[in-house]
Amino acid sequence: MAEQRLSFKEMCAKFDVTPRTLRYYEYIELISPERDGRSRFYGPKEVARMTLILRGRRWGFALEEIRQWLLIYEEKGTDAQLREWITLADRQLADLNEQKAQLEQSISELTEMRDATARSVD
Repeated sequence: MAEQRLSFKEMCAKFDVTPRTLRYYEYIELISPERDGRSRFYGPKEVARMTLILRGRRWGFALEEIRQWLLIYEEKGTDAQLREWITLADRQLADLNEQKAQLEQSISELTEMRDATARSVD
């Protein structure tokens, strides 16, 4: 059975990214499509990598962190990559929890100020 390949346009549509984003990810070596002349084609490996890249971005990881993490798989295999993932996830969770605490404090302060102001105008 032939391996499923996506064209450049199909890859952009599948992941809802702009052509510029896809070209940039290629430029910084996050993905490496097959080339046939000027055409680019993306196989299952690149689709999986793109899924991980976008998930990492959604969780707040820097592109360089994602690139380094993906590189670990190529150089050292799955176990090393998973161990590094745990380290990265722990650090990111700590950062996100700190941001959450700061946001909750800001929301609380803003709510108090808004309520006090509303009471003073009534």
